Amino acid sequence: MYKKAYGIIETLAPLHVGATAGEETGNLNLIFRDQFTQTGIIPGSSIRGRFRAEMRQFLGETDTNQWYGSEAEMGKPDSTSESFVKFEYASIVWLPVFCPGQPMVWVTCPRLLKRYQRIAGISNPIPAVYTGSKTLNALNINGKNTLFFNFGFLTIDKTEDLKPWFPNGQELPGVVVGDDEISMIHDMALYRQSRVALDKKEKKVSKGAFFNTEALPEETFLVFAIAIRPTTQTWEPFMGDEEAEVYLGGLESIGFGHCKITLKGVK
Repeated sequence: MYKKAYGIIETLAPLHVGATAGEETGNLNLIFRDQFTQTGIIPGSSIRGRFRAEMRQFLGETDTNQWYGSEAEMGKPDSTSESFVKFEYASIVWLPVFCPGQPMVWVTCPRLLKRYQRIAGISNPIPAVYTGSKTLNALNINGKNTLFFNFGFLTIDKTEDLKPWFPNGQELPGVVVGDDEISMIHDMALYRQSRVALDKKEKKVSKGAFFNTEALPEETFLVFAIAIRPTTQTWEPFMGDEEAEVYLGGLESIGFGHCKITLKGVK
């Protein structure tokens, strides 16, 4: 029987975890997405690799291999070992979106909240679609609370206390939208940046050196599940602390990937 725990990721800078496409698709650096909601995710392998690197820095390779498994060695059969800690992918809980007059509104949907509910063990019923938080500052138009986004407007049917659904314990201005609407809002909220590489001899762009990058915006909240095999030792990935600031994904050299990870239920 595995011990259940989970982690909360709060992005402190734009977060890019994905792949780079070739020139035939316009050099698009796209993030990984969930296949159903089409919202950004962080694969479990990326989280495991970051945790492994953090432990290797302080405790060395032997202790690291014990917790995260030994890598395969060429010419040595059965050189791999099972890890004591398993990581699921991280999915979005709340995504910040620009909204005139707010200026930010955090958006989610029932499917994303359902996964968070399962992982975090929340007993509250999932809020209905078009439910807003008590801290939401919507405009009253014809007797209805209304939010305006770049794509149009959204009517809030009711407001309630959504504090239990915010991982940081603060009830931010938030709204629950439909599962069929979250992908459109998600694409509108993504951080996008165009980058170029200049020619070494002239002030012009090198051939094929134009890149478009997308990333999850800062102040996005994500959740991932952790399973720990029974052992007499205690897993302490952050040297006894329950939270740490780390870098995830790529493009760290230009300021991407700065995150705060908080562990729940590990001890």
